[in-house]
Amino acid sequence: MFLSFDLIFNEREDYAMAKELKFNEPWILQRADPYVYLHDGWYYFTASVPAYDKIILRRSKDIAGLQDAEEVEIWKKHESGPMSEHIWAPEIHYLMGKWYIYFAGGEKEDIWNIRPYVLECQGEDPLADPWIEKGKMQRADDDEFSFEAFSLDATVFEDCGKYYYVWAEKVGVGKQVSNLYIGELETPYKLKTVQVLLTTPDYDWERVGFWVNEGPGVIKNGNKLFLTYSASETSAAYCVGMLTAESGSDLLDPLSWKKERYPVLKTCEEKGIYGPGHNSFTKDENGNDIMVYHARTESKIEGDPLYNPNRHACLMQVKWDNEGRPVFSYD
Repeated sequence: MFLSFDLIFNEREDYAMAKELKFNEPWILQRADPYVYLHDGWYYFTASVPAYDKIILRRSKDIAGLQDAEEVEIWKKHESGPMSEHIWAPEIHYLMGKWYIYFAGGEKEDIWNIRPYVLECQGEDPLADPWIEKGKMQRADDDEFSFEAFSLDATVFEDCGKYYYVWAEKVGVGKQVSNLYIGELETPYKLKTVQVLLTTPDYDWERVGFWVNEGPGVIKNGNKLFLTYSASETSAAYCVGMLTAESGSDLLDPLSWKKERYPVLKTCEEKGIYGPGHNSFTKDENGNDIMVYHARTESKIEGDPLYNPNRHACLMQVKWDNEGRPVFSYD
């Protein structure tokens, strides 16, 4: 089981113990959809906050230090209109010489009118320098479909000098389905290409409660790209699936990606880890690959799972098998 929060946060022997990097237990409390980005020797952390009303950043010279780092509010939701409700899943990236934050937001007048938005920093210090709104993410000129419906959970990755944007968007009539799409970037806030469908909820483990593929994250190893994503409702059923592609291949061709038949990470009652998902990847100070994910410590959720605050950021060291594929293990 996870250590109790009292033991973790109130009964430490000394500050040095608090700085140790621990895996598969609550690391930063009540921070869902965690994202860690390493740039010029600094680690940056952001995540969804329980009130879904702002975007925060932390910074540290090491991953462990993010746990106690000062949390800075760099942007607040609007009072009404776009970006005034459900501020979800921010990610920070340094692209084309500037800092950007990608996030999703709804409207007070229509809280489920969720769309992807972009912030741009006007300096080199993302915690101190001002941010401006670039508005809703722009689709390619000949794309009639992207970002017209419930859209969220965008991430950006680079391969062979090209930048790609991956996001979740719902389609369908009646019971809508959340798929993952990909497009190449023209600028950090506009797509160059029309959307391409990467994955839709095909299997039973992706269809618990809701039919969902969301929360993409990308890690490279050798000549392989591994794209993880989260599936099913926000409960103990929440889990992580994976797609694999060759670096340098046509990543806008769905046939370049191979989907795993079964989840690569799921609830482990023995360890007290429930509903792991919405992960990102980084490296520790020694170059080891680290998965940053959120999970719950209880199997039964009180109230609406979406508004229950007890999704906590956790860390896992990624291991690699003999074929160079990631192994996500709680051991």
